[in-house]
Amino acid sequence: MLYLPRIVESEIGQKLRASGAVLIKGPKSCGKTETAKQFAKSILQVDRDEQVPVIMSIDPKMLLVGETPRLLDEWQEQPKLWNYVRHEVDDRKQKGQFILTGSANPDEEVRLHSGSGRFTIVEMQTMSWREMGYSTGAVSMSGLLRGDRISFSQNEISLEVIIERMMKGGWPALIGVPLEEALLLNRGYVDLLADIDMSRVSNKRRDPGKVRMLLRSIARNVSTLVDNTTLAKDMKTVEDADLSRPTIIDYLDTLSRLMIFEEQPAFNLHIRSANSLRKSPKRHFCDVSLAIAALRLTKEALLKDLKYCGFLFESLVYHDLKMYARANDAEVSHYRDSAGLEIDAIVRQNSGAWAAFEVKLGVGMHDEAASNLLKLNEVVDKDKSSGPTSLNIITGTGMSYTRPDGVNVISIASLGE
Repeated sequence: MLYLPRIVESEIGQKLRASGAVLIKGPKSCGKTETAKQFAKSILQVDRDEQVPVIMSIDPKMLLVGETPRLLDEWQEQPKLWNYVRHEVDDRKQKGQFILTGSANPDEEVRLHSGSGRFTIVEMQTMSWREMGYSTGAVSMSGLLRGDRISFSQNEISLEVIIERMMKGGWPALIGVPLEEALLLNRGYVDLLADIDMSRVSNKRRDPGKVRMLLRSIARNVSTLVDNTTLAKDMKTVEDADLSRPTIIDYLDTLSRLMIFEEQPAFNLHIRSANSLRKSPKRHFCDVSLAIAALRLTKEALLKDLKYCGFLFESLVYHDLKMYARANDAEVSHYRDSAGLEIDAIVRQNSGAWAAFEVKLGVGMHDEAASNLLKLNEVVDKDKSSGPTSLNIITGTGMSYTRPDGVNVISIASLGE
């Protein structure tokens, strides 16, 4: 399969030069191994090499011998490797010695003994539209964070194509695969998650039926501020199921450890209004295709429910914004205050520069979105916080331009890092 370059490669290179070992983590099948291979000079496939368990019982340091950077793929199958790598980095006192890849976050014991200066961490996601060639990248996140003007461009894209791409998702192995096959594979991914991965990751039995119900509930409430109580009520109403609060918390924690589920935090901003800021996060899957797969939705069903498609599209945009933001030393949050003003995404650099984004699948609500963005600009306390470098509407239509009020309208097919 042809390897397509990933945005995260730059970060991996930087961190290999800065630390003795780099941990690349991300959901299963997002492309960690193939990307790591672009840097590795030798490879140990911990989950496939039958000699690994034997060597672990005799002399684990033998597994670390090889040309560097040495890739330890799916290292978490032998968790004790972490400490051996840590000590080996100390002994060698050289940078870029090891790359570790895994599809689950390290457990508490590993995190406690990570060691400052030994490991750096790179988070990978499924592929963005830019990486898959769906976007021209004509409008860059770096430019929006500088406040650059955008140029007019047009990339024709239909609603049907957007829906098909959301259904397939950003999985590298599904590029070029027919939609019907991709749907089956994504549903299989959800089934394996419920039947095997949720129990395997921490050696604790979890009820596959309850996992599926929770996944469907998260999918129904994607891109919203739903809390655990609301999820429980949703499952009670729709699924006729009664999951306890501790069970929901445990399952959500496990999904987070598998990097299947993530939260978009609230933006902390100084405002002049007496209104208070809401702090609840929004919830997303690591790839919007999993929400569709969990609900077993078809293209025809989605075309009949454009309101829900709007929430899915917002989740897709969050996914891509997060990747473009990381390439610019920035993070993605959202804004909501007690007066009801809500902004879908805020991209803020560690230097302090930030840009605001509303997400609209079609053109019908652009005026409302622009009004919200301009209101946000008005309530910012400029004495305590810098104002936004740009106000932007991300849309599914093919046209990118700047409105007379200064708000940018940007097609997702034009957005890049």
